[in-house]
Amino acid sequence: MIKSIRKYLKTWYYKVLYSIAFYPVLLSLLFLIIAITTNRAESLDVIIKLKEKIPYLFISDYDTSRAILNTLVGGILSLTVFSFSMVMVVLSQASSNFSPRVLPSLISNKKHQLILGFYIGTLLYCIYSLITLGAKGVDSNAIGLSTMLAALFSIVCIVFFVDFIHSISTAIQINNIIDRIYSSSSKSLQKAYDAQHQKITLSVLETDNFKPLRVKETGYYLGFDVSLLSDVYKNDELQINVLPYLNEHLWEGDVIATVSKSLSDEKMDDLLFGFSLSKNRSSGDEGIGGMIKLMEIAVKAMSPGINDPGTAIQAVTKLGKLLYQAVAFANATSEAVAHTKWIVVSHNVAIEELLRIIVQPIRFYAKEDCTVLYQLIKALSYCLTNPNISVGNKENILLELSILKEDIEKYISNEVDKDRLLQLF
Repeated sequence: MIKSIRKYLKTWYYKVLYSIAFYPVLLSLLFLIIAITTNRAESLDVIIKLKEKIPYLFISDYDTSRAILNTLVGGILSLTVFSFSMVMVVLSQASSNFSPRVLPSLISNKKHQLILGFYIGTLLYCIYSLITLGAKGVDSNAIGLSTMLAALFSIVCIVFFVDFIHSISTAIQINNIIDRIYSSSSKSLQKAYDAQHQKITLSVLETDNFKPLRVKETGYYLGFDVSLLSDVYKNDELQINVLPYLNEHLWEGDVIATVSKSLSDEKMDDLLFGFSLSKNRSSGDEGIGGMIKLMEIAVKAMSPGINDPGTAIQAVTKLGKLLYQAVAFANATSEAVAHTKWIVVSHNVAIEELLRIIVQPIRFYAKEDCTVLYQLIKALSYCLTNPNISVGNKENILLELSILKEDIEKYISNEVDKDRLLQLF
């Protein structure tokens, strides 16, 4: 029961973290706490003496305080509505022009969430101050500190609004989107590659006598968490061969793992509980998530409705660098689980599968565009220069290049352009 709650909270945590309402809700609660605190602090001796020393900073007139707070509520509300409208326009434009897959990264932008949260928090602060002012009546001096802070918060909101306009206008630029996806994906691949050195790489894995473990739902594989499993049989010698790579789609009944010995149905169900599946493809850039986003941007740019080969070339260039990192990974690695007698074997995405997912769609949509094909050939050739590339991965890259060569000979009608491309081989 406890482990089920833990798994649910872990899933819920990531959903909340990528929600556009995460930071606005936190900041709104913080501003409400500040409003209540400042209201109670009005009667403190320190605040009363401060009001006597610098009376020009504290509003002592009831009508003036009410007018200021009313003006701030209306102005900040308009500012908030306008800012949210801009976010919706940006998301709509990004979805239609680039790829729906880039939306989560735009939504989860912490800077935008903090700015919107500050707007809403200031608005709630002013509303609470107005309510307090109405409750205390003409004794407006009892809310002078709150009125002054509301004015200060509104000035900060204006500064944030100018920064928000600049930030949202640059966030939607395709160059920045591609660079952000590449940077995040490259760091993720480097982190995974460094972690691989702490594990044992496997070239051949004997699993003929292993027992299959079939998944009972359809979804995208997100990971295997050993800590979610019960401690009953962790002292048993067991080898778990996890088959899918990160973000791979599994159908109900597919084999998600194989184990080195027969287990009871209860233990199989417990083992299956450690696997995490998602109904939607991961919104992050881990695994091949970032490369899929760049591929979709390139394909979208090559569609007849947009026809933007410049964007496709930029996406292919970044994909070439990510593929250069990916070809150095071992196909499988094994790791001993701490405090158990278990060995978990995990698999990386095979280069053959990665080329099918990433390169094939670009090759299909850009088969008649010489500029994109030129960059695609250069990107694949660059992958061959990685000193850590395995023989199998090198053969798959060369096979993809030969397929690309066949497409060029078939679809490029201009002989001069065809010769220029073929010279790259």
